[in-house]
Amino acid sequence: MTTAPVGVPLVVRTLPLSDPGPLLSLLPHAAPLAWVRRGEGIVGWGTVARIDLPPGRGESSPLRLADRVWSDLVAHALVRDVVGLPGSGLVAFGSFGFSPSSPAGAVLVIPEVVVGHRAGQWWLTTISAGGLPPPPELPDVEPVSSPGEVSFADGALGAAQWAGAVAEAIDAIAAGRVDKVVLARDMEARTEQELDPRWPLRRLAERYPGCFTFSVDGLIGATPELLVRREKGLVTSRVLAGTIRRTGDDARDLSLAASLARSSKDLEEHEYAVRSVAEALLPHCTSTNVPESPFVLHLANVMHLATDVTGVLADASSALALADALHPSAAVCGTPTTQAAELIEELEAMDRGRYAGPVGWIDAEGDGEWGLALRCGRLDPDDPHSVRLFAGCGIVAGSDPEAELAESVAKLVPMRDALAT
Repeated sequence: MTTAPVGVPLVVRTLPLSDPGPLLSLLPHAAPLAWVRRGEGIVGWGTVARIDLPPGRGESSPLRLADRVWSDLVAHALVRDVVGLPGSGLVAFGSFGFSPSSPAGAVLVIPEVVVGHRAGQWWLTTISAGGLPPPPELPDVEPVSSPGEVSFADGALGAAQWAGAVAEAIDAIAAGRVDKVVLARDMEARTEQELDPRWPLRRLAERYPGCFTFSVDGLIGATPELLVRREKGLVTSRVLAGTIRRTGDDARDLSLAASLARSSKDLEEHEYAVRSVAEALLPHCTSTNVPESPFVLHLANVMHLATDVTGVLADASSALALADALHPSAAVCGTPTTQAAELIEELEAMDRGRYAGPVGWIDAEGDGEWGLALRCGRLDPDDPHSVRLFAGCGIVAGSDPEAELAESVAKLVPMRDALAT
């Protein structure tokens, strides 16, 4: 399950660092690890330990198993951390499948080097198995290369077929099978040159600074949705559901934002998502705060209805344990959860893999941030010219297949543009 030598403790050293420049500019070409928003976050490279989690459900789900394995590694680690911020000290990056039984699997990666930036403070963490980490230093980084021309093709379903699947989902809602279901579609991208993952990462961070730009084990993207943040006893989850495409005209977009905030279809979709998150957090928090009305989150290409659900942690649940309690929410699956997941399997004609699954990081204190892997692409480990792109839409009784198709096109724009030259 893990590449770390059995019984050998991890030795960790974190020291302050002078400003080394933008985090993403520090990454090497090979297997970059990243979680960055507005220039802050953590990046990493190298692999001290890789923990591959097998498919499973219930007590043996990948998230629960990862939490137990991580707790054991932390208990035996030797950590010297003079910075003491969330994300300093021992850290693992992770990515999990949408479904716990997905053959795409799940993984935690403990890097050799982590660089972090938070509130004007920078730090450098080095990690090794068994002995003292090497002296902290930043390596020379090779230039980022262009992917050249990029071509796109339909994935599992063409546009008309996917709109047909949406129509079937609306019929299932009318028949009372589900109240809401989230349907995803994929697209295949092919690059002229071998893809340097840093190329799309930097472009995503530049164009969507308010999103979490991530890279873990070949899954790259920029997600606006924070599944859960655990930080010193405080828990936060940002729920997004309800979307409208921007036009580029500021006055027109303000009018569209107002219409989104009044849309009964979008408000219904959003309410299902918020309720599922609040109910999942309730057993773990002494109190939760759920705003009565959502706000409109403006991104470069779309606007979303958004609600920040917050709480005070009542137990010792780690960020991984909280992610397990919350996933899958109605924002990426539907409601009721079991029936929505069954309908997804019937209609999508594909395995989502790690799309719409938790992605993020956890530290030795159990703090961390886990987003949902949205607006993302999966690099093909066997073909460096191939990337599989994903986007999804929430379907409720008031949905229209053509409108949902247009929304899916808008949600594919970030990754399409990030690959372009």
